[in-house]
Amino acid sequence: MEFVHRSVLLQECIDALDIKPDGIYLDGTLGGAGHSSQIARRLTTGRLIGVDRDTVALEAARERLAPYLDRVTLVHSNFSEIASILDSLGLTKIDGMLFDLGVSSPQLDDGSRGFSYMADAPLDMRMNRQDALSAYDVVNGWPREELRRILFDYGEERYAPLIAAAIERRREQAPIQTTLELVDVIRSAMPNKALREKQHPAKRSFQAIRIAVNDELGSVERMMKAAVERLAPGGRLAVITFHSLEDRIVKSGMQNAARGCTCPPEFPVCVCGNQPKVKILTKKPIVSTEEELAENPRARSAKLRVAEKL
Repeated sequence: MEFVHRSVLLQECIDALDIKPDGIYLDGTLGGAGHSSQIARRLTTGRLIGVDRDTVALEAARERLAPYLDRVTLVHSNFSEIASILDSLGLTKIDGMLFDLGVSSPQLDDGSRGFSYMADAPLDMRMNRQDALSAYDVVNGWPREELRRILFDYGEERYAPLIAAAIERRREQAPIQTTLELVDVIRSAMPNKALREKQHPAKRSFQAIRIAVNDELGSVERMMKAAVERLAPGGRLAVITFHSLEDRIVKSGMQNAARGCTCPPEFPVCVCGNQPKVKILTKKPIVSTEEELAENPRARSAKLRVAEKL
């Protein structure tokens, strides 16, 4: 399937990064290279490092970035590995980092990847097909209580106990092999009033399983810690999130980096010695304009937060 992804908050991201022609920038979620192509075209002697865990995305990005490959380095890795990526390239500090944490539209739309509850496919959901853990393993191998936990915590699914129990009953008869088999199990567990809701009954569960398979929240936590440390003074960190769990991690990470002193308020003087590492440039997250939403409804839940290294 052709990898064509519509970049969200494109101009807002470019403005946020405040790109210098000789700067070094990292796009940690390369995708279809929509953001990256706009960064690369603004560079002269600078460099762009494009990172993605999906080899399909990397190949698509290579084609889209063809006019700029003299100033681009493509890396197959998880964005949580920023420190080791930069170390391998001999870089200590860089001038800006961008992370678009949404699942790329081609991944969702390509039925064979197993992300979609609308198309029948093997249960997969791996962003990096070289990873060992798949949705099949989670659905058929994880204990019922762990399934209930991820459905509730990652999918905010209020019927998580019923769905987890239904999965356990079904897999005792035979493994759940495909996406539509899983959808059938989820539907069977939910009350009729839930099935009449506008949102697809499997949407929250599929989100939860995808997050678990790809360790998405853990990756964001590790990324936030590493990104702040590897920015040069004046460097910008721009992060787009698409659901509340990710946004909470990003917001908290920026606030902690901006806070500095962590001493209890009753201490007369600071003894921890912590200094603020960033200043937050977005008191409220930047969201899509009505014009962008008319062209790309998937941008509705996108939030952009930006911080600058002190």
